[in-house]
Amino acid sequence: VQLQESGPGLVKASQTLSLTCTVSGGSITANPSGWNWSRQPPGKGLEWIGQLDFSGSASYSPSLESRTSISRDTSKNQFTLQLKSMTPEDTGVYYCHAWSKSPPSRSWGQGTVVTVSP
Repeated sequence: VQLQESGPGLVKASQTLSLTCTVSGGSITANPSGWNWSRQPPGKGLEWIGQLDFSGSASYSPSLESRTSISRDTSKNQFTLQLKSMTPEDTGVYYCHAWSKSPPSRSWGQGTVVTVSP
């Protein structure tokens, strides 16, 4: 499974970030599977943002849940992250990643840099 992130590299504070992950070599509806977003701020560790499972059910990090939405387009085999009310503290590298069990695999996108300007 290959994943590729796309979206703006620069957003202004208070705007909403929208990133899309395009999946190839596998289906986002494969049962079971999970489709995730994580991020890594400069100089800090990796932070999980949320997951959309194969059925379309979403789960989010409690610290980001109020600002986060993950949706999908099954016709395009894509899933999308929206993060509202961006601040400079949201600057970092954003990754989409996935797991599946049939066959067992874990895959990561290359990551995309997002910078939030004041």
